[in-house]
Amino acid sequence: MISVILLGAGNVATHLYKAFSKTDNVALKQWYNRNLKSLNRFKHRIAITDDLKALKEADIYILAVSDDAIAGLSEQLPFENRLVVHTSGSVNVHDMDKKNRRGVFYPLQTFSKTKEMDFQQVPICIETLHKPDYHLLKKLAIGIGSPTKKVNSDQRRSLHLAAVFVNNFTNQLFRIGHEITERYGAEFDLLKPLILETAKKVQTMSPYAAQTGPAKRGDLETIKKHIKLLHKKQHREIYTLLTSAIQDTHNIYSSETGGHPLKKPDLRK
Repeated sequence: MISVILLGAGNVATHLYKAFSKTDNVALKQWYNRNLKSLNRFKHRIAITDDLKALKEADIYILAVSDDAIAGLSEQLPFENRLVVHTSGSVNVHDMDKKNRRGVFYPLQTFSKTKEMDFQQVPICIETLHKPDYHLLKKLAIGIGSPTKKVNSDQRRSLHLAAVFVNNFTNQLFRIGHEITERYGAEFDLLKPLILETAKKVQTMSPYAAQTGPAKRGDLETIKKHIKLLHKKQHREIYTLLTSAIQDTHNIYSSETGGHPLKKPDLRK
């Protein structure tokens, strides 16, 4: 059994707590946060503390805190030569204090406290400086049912950046779609099967091959109609930018523009 101490009380920390609590493979010995109020509801189930000097000894210390807090927290730890890992997608493993063995245990998934998470659907990206530590972190991930992948800091940063595009930016597009349907009295729920199908397609084919829509078809008339329907300038700019990106990707040309790539609609009209 692997003993773990969790530091932090955000979305990732909360879901890791739940995952560790459900398995017999992990002994979650203690949970630290500088503000104990965030942990009070768990105090009857796990030892909690706001004192770094009171941290117990464990196999792994997981810093599930904000990116800008990782380096400072690692420096404040009052011990040496223990395995300390963070859960960030963008912080270099070398940014942590070298007095301890350093590593990364990055769950590549979107987390919300109110949404339950199946860790079988959460790949864990692992990075360590010492081979035995890698095997220990892999065992920890397997213990909660997660698939694992060994990645270095550069690869992890690129995955995190890509995740912002496919998750955070996509969710904002969902929000824009929701605003559009509300404005015209349509039901956003009717789009949910389309959202699911789009996500399913990229499981079996490349995003390049999965692309459809008026920009891919070179349907300039539909594009113009869509632009006119958008009442917010920012939404028109986003639509135009993404349309242009799709056209560039797929080398789309239109006879209406003399064989040139489709021209950007004039947003001033």
